[in-house]
Amino acid sequence: MTTTLRALLAAALVVASVSVAVAKLPPPPPPTEEQKAAAEEKKAKDAAAAEVAKAQQAKAEDRVAARYIAEQKAKGKAVTPQMGPTAAVVAAPVPTAKGAAPAKGAAPAPAAPAKK
Repeated sequence: MTTTLRALLAAALVVASVSVAVAKLPPPPPPTEEQKAAAEEKKAKDAAAAEVAKAQQAKAEDRVAARYIAEQKAKGKAVTPQMGPTAAVVAAPVPTAKGAAPAKGAAPAPAAPAKK
């Protein structure tokens, strides 16, 4: 029983000393202009790398889909590709005010549901 009590006291002492040591640390200095520029450059590089990875992922998905469609066609099955979430999103037309003419080339606005 005393061993458990000693272990608890030792753990409490460690926690207290660590919290006191952390509380006494000074705040970090503000970043310099060089550090800010390096951070912006790193952010730009990361964004470019993410775009490259995204393009590679889309290309791989297209290859897999084309192979699957070819295999199914060879078996005699008709496959109609579905547009997934990575497909290019077509901007929806902006709803116009009631009675206003839709913009040239815009699809007509859907009819409002009938009220009961």
